[in-house]
Amino acid sequence: MRLGINLGYWGAGMDGDNLAVAQEADRLGYDVCWAAEAYGSDVPTVLAWVAAQTESIDVGSAIMQIPARQPAMTAMTAATLDSLSGGRFRLGLGVSGPQVSEGWYGVKFDKPLARTREYVDIVRKAMSRERLSYEGEHWTLPLPDGPGKPIKLTVHPQREHIPLYIAAIGPKNLEQTGEIADGALLIFPSAEHLEDTAVKHLRAGREKAGKTMEGFDVCPTLPLAVGDDINGLADMFRPYTALYVGGMGSRKQNFYNQLARRMGYEKEAAEIQDKYLAGDKAGAAAAVPHQLIDQTTLLGSVERIAERMQAYAAAGVTTLTLAPAGFTLEERLAALRAGTDALEHSGIAA
Repeated sequence: MRLGINLGYWGAGMDGDNLAVAQEADRLGYDVCWAAEAYGSDVPTVLAWVAAQTESIDVGSAIMQIPARQPAMTAMTAATLDSLSGGRFRLGLGVSGPQVSEGWYGVKFDKPLARTREYVDIVRKAMSRERLSYEGEHWTLPLPDGPGKPIKLTVHPQREHIPLYIAAIGPKNLEQTGEIADGALLIFPSAEHLEDTAVKHLRAGREKAGKTMEGFDVCPTLPLAVGDDINGLADMFRPYTALYVGGMGSRKQNFYNQLARRMGYEKEAAEIQDKYLAGDKAGAAAAVPHQLIDQTTLLGSVERIAERMQAYAAAGVTTLTLAPAGFTLEERLAALRAGTDALEHSGIAA
């Protein structure tokens, strides 16, 4: 099992610290540095900046939003970042959610699985430098009865195959991800539930494509906090968990709430959502069960974190992405170093 880091969204007031974290992860031998976008900072700009100031760590988009870009533009960006970084780019894609897709990008959130499949098809064709033509339900290239003609990418990526990941939560999306992608980006992963909530669906998709899980990157993100007070450390992540389970989406379309329910927290997930959508964010955070936080984060001593890492490796995780928490840069860097210490202590390093 390898380690990655996730810098999250840029512009949250820790930008200078984030670069220092990425550089320290590079020095420590972390495998990949991911960054995110929603409706603030865009991820390609951030990754170009990080790649220019690191040496060996891969840089990845977790995620580039599918409704934000035409697929050919995504292929152009991926090829450019791969070239500029010396072959260190990983392309992570996701459909976002209905509120962001329709409210920010003005793109209808319909048939997300079919849209993702077509999008990936076009991106792969474009990155392979084929002359681009495509006939699908959502995209037709070139447009019919017009002056457009099939053209090909002029940029030569550093590698023939840029790894492509998809952020997936629901069973059908996970199965399709196993079928068409090189890796899956997971959030709120519990080692105890990972087989039922994710891996078995990914495996089904791989089998559908005539493949095994060999070489497929199962890549969950977990917040990391080091210390002796487990309850206190867990409380740091109450607002974060409440935001996703309670408020990341509408009552009918909150994929994180549905995931918590599949993990056995049906009653608690309903209460968190009710309070969050009613404006009681503090009450929603208080309603998050300690066990849910503990199962979806890495908390405690290096030895305790090492035990949890062993559980994730046994559950099928191949790249464990850490989001090191702390109120200061020094605390975040210490958490980052504790991550490498824990991996070494666990005996499961790649």
